[in-house]
Amino acid sequence: MVSEYIVASGGERKTLLAKLQSASNYEDYVAKAKEMDKRLGLDEWKNKDRSAGYDWRTLQRLNRNLRHLRAERNYEELMVVLQGCVKSNFAGVENPMLYSQCYYGTKRLIEEYNSEVLSSINAIIDTDKVAADEKRIFFRIISRNYGKTALALSGGASFCYNHYGVLKALLENDLLPNIMSGTSGGGIIAALASTRTNKELLTLLTPKLAQRINAADGKKSWDWIKQWWTTGALFDSVTLARKAQWWTLGSTTFRESFERTGKILNIPTTPHEPHSPEILCNYITSPNCCIWSTLLASAAVPGVLKPVVLMEKDRKTHKIRPFSFGSRWQDGSLRTDIPLQSLNSYFNVQFTIVSQVNPHVLLWFYKNRGDIGRPVPRPRGKSYRGGFLPSYLENLIKLESLKWLKMIKDFQILPNFLDSDWSSVFLQRFDGTITLFPKIKVKDYFNLLGDPTEEQLAQLISNAELVTYPKLLFIKHRLGIERAIERGRKLNKNTTAGFSESESSTEEELNSSDLDSEYEEEISMGMRQRR
Repeated sequence: MVSEYIVASGGERKTLLAKLQSASNYEDYVAKAKEMDKRLGLDEWKNKDRSAGYDWRTLQRLNRNLRHLRAERNYEELMVVLQGCVKSNFAGVENPMLYSQCYYGTKRLIEEYNSEVLSSINAIIDTDKVAADEKRIFFRIISRNYGKTALALSGGASFCYNHYGVLKALLENDLLPNIMSGTSGGGIIAALASTRTNKELLTLLTPKLAQRINAADGKKSWDWIKQWWTTGALFDSVTLARKAQWWTLGSTTFRESFERTGKILNIPTTPHEPHSPEILCNYITSPNCCIWSTLLASAAVPGVLKPVVLMEKDRKTHKIRPFSFGSRWQDGSLRTDIPLQSLNSYFNVQFTIVSQVNPHVLLWFYKNRGDIGRPVPRPRGKSYRGGFLPSYLENLIKLESLKWLKMIKDFQILPNFLDSDWSSVFLQRFDGTITLFPKIKVKDYFNLLGDPTEEQLAQLISNAELVTYPKLLFIKHRLGIERAIERGRKLNKNTTAGFSESESSTEEELNSSDLDSEYEEEISMGMRQRR
């Protein structure tokens, strides 16, 4: 935020913050963040249950109740209580404000809630006093109630290389969700993460990866102008298609990727025809579609890359042929950069981690009351970054700008440019439950289409890791409960259905997904009808 740098004071906080930003890894970051909270007196806030940000009285009663029921081994009643409290943002425990008042951690009461819920879920898993059928139904219900977590990587040309640092921080701390979405450049990185196992991915997320990032081929400004003048686009789709196949393991399809790693890849694409609906490509909507073709479509910004035809692989002959009757598709960011609604519809995603690096978006995001792991740097009692008046003026300017942009769209004042409708580019929802904003410098805007060197990529990864570290505890709390639920579902589905360890990994992942069997049948029927 601009006003924070102008008005906010430094002092001891500034010195401690500099140390925090020099952390070499997550463990180092946590140690320095805890020291900072202690030195600045922020631990006092954590120890007080009271807060307007959540229902603390309900949590106090709930924690006592869960402990009592486990001690009494009253598992039937324990399941009833868990069905009522294992829900997304129950009593406000997932309110980002509660993680924005200190540099590490949240209310002790919320930490206690997470611990009690995990212990209670594990008690249900381990007990033999509850029938397997009852457990199966119980875990299916709370899985539906709690929902899934997804990672969404925005577009943003060369700014997208920051996503590698986000992936690395999540992966090294075992917090990478199995559901991922990526648009444009973010789609390429999501494809890399989804087509590889976590072990394979960790070996790739190093500065040497820069050797594979060669879309620009070292072109200079004159080369770009000449390319655009002669072809109408800065990039050649055939050349990019060939290069993209390293990131997608050749002509791997969405179904094949899912079967190989158990990760669910989603790529939003927008039809070139303005009256057709966009599609979120994944193993449900387009199982046999080649991932590399959707990456080209998602990156086809008008003037940068021409609209492309999606391609699919015949499951029997493995021949490549046009998908969706040969329709042409382009950049998903034109309508849906972060496909929150579709992710919820297909996979019951109720918690999203968004890495947002779109150049035209960064200026509009403003956390005037602090962000997760980044409290307001003001004396106690003054809760706005930079003070109330500068914060108010900055917010007013941004809201007024958005108001006029919406008026332009509603009255269809903006004409089509490069044969495309750009009216939704600024008016979509670009954030998630947690939104990461890797630091972008002014000089980076002059290299939007360039390829990074190993040194530059190393710096981008390091900077993005530091931006991700403050959010990891929040993500850990969320995924801890989610994974415990999935463990219960897998164990009890395997017990009731007689599954063995030798069953295919695909079947296990289908069991662990949040799709009911009836819904899976509907999806299969829909796929057959489209064919």
